[in-house]
Amino acid sequence: MRLLLMKYVCLFLFGSIFCAQAQYTWGTQAFTYLNQLDNAKNAGVGGQLYALQDKEVGLSLDQPALLDAAMKQQYHTSVGILPSGVHYGTLVGALQTKWGVFAPYVRYMNYGDFNQTNAEGQLLGTFNALDYNIGTSYAYAPNPYFRLGAQFNILGSHLERFSAFGVSTNLSALLIHPKELFVATIGLRNAGFILKDYTPQAASKLPLDIYAGVSYRLAHAPFRFHLIGHSLNRSQNIWLDPNAKETLDPLTGDTIPIYIPSFGEKIANHLHFQLELIPKGAIQLRMGFDYNRRQQLKLEDFPGLAGFSFGTRLHVKRFDLDYAVQFYSKAGSIQTIGLSTDLKRLKKKV
Repeated sequence: MRLLLMKYVCLFLFGSIFCAQAQYTWGTQAFTYLNQLDNAKNAGVGGQLYALQDKEVGLSLDQPALLDAAMKQQYHTSVGILPSGVHYGTLVGALQTKWGVFAPYVRYMNYGDFNQTNAEGQLLGTFNALDYNIGTSYAYAPNPYFRLGAQFNILGSHLERFSAFGVSTNLSALLIHPKELFVATIGLRNAGFILKDYTPQAASKLPLDIYAGVSYRLAHAPFRFHLIGHSLNRSQNIWLDPNAKETLDPLTGDTIPIYIPSFGEKIANHLHFQLELIPKGAIQLRMGFDYNRRQQLKLEDFPGLAGFSFGTRLHVKRFDLDYAVQFYSKAGSIQTIGLSTDLKRLKKKV
């Protein structure tokens, strides 16, 4: 039964990847918080760690094929704070059942309170905004080197008196080298539909994303390199002003042409580079660079660290503590803290 189910998952995954090409329109997405990096380890590289074999249940939140039987009784929680005070969090655990290991979870993003005013600017009160979803992941491994994963999500969003609900699924496949030095993956995230939109006139869509990634760990040095291709369902991952026109340089009088990205620029905007330092011991370090994030959010005169992310892990007795900081722009950084533990490890210590 499980094998038949995952065969359908595999067919749907690869069929959806071909059918979903270019199905994207700027400004029509709902539930975009699904792209938030609410796992502290992922946040440390500024993107999803899609291709690795670390047997950590927190990583299965966005990549269900990473779920492994060795993760049973593992639990992870992360909380993050944005510069404006917006905060988010997640809780995920791996449970053993007679059908295999499942990883149910809950995640949220709280946007805080807002002032409600009338047309004259008079204060009428306050309202809040909250996004959340609950779901579970499941993976099937026909052999030690190949794994298929599926995840089902129920989505909710409340913005003042407006609300929206939906369902989505994440599907992925993982290929693992016998010595676990090389890992490759392909997947589909946020495929689904809106059950109830914010208004009857709205035509919101989920933030569909197709990705592929590889990682390579050096055999005799504690380094692991990742290359992730994201937003592969969009031929162009750059927003261009449709009303842009040629302008004149006021000093030279030369014509300034409309910006048209080159082929290399288009490819670079789909790439995410990640590096981990994973020595044997209590401390790990990681960093990441997202070219698209830097190009879209940097200030021309003061780009700073926009697009870069840094993270660390500290192993303390029976717990793993992760910390990450992501730089989006000069407006500030996003900081995330995560805590992981394994009940099997706790029982051995007691």
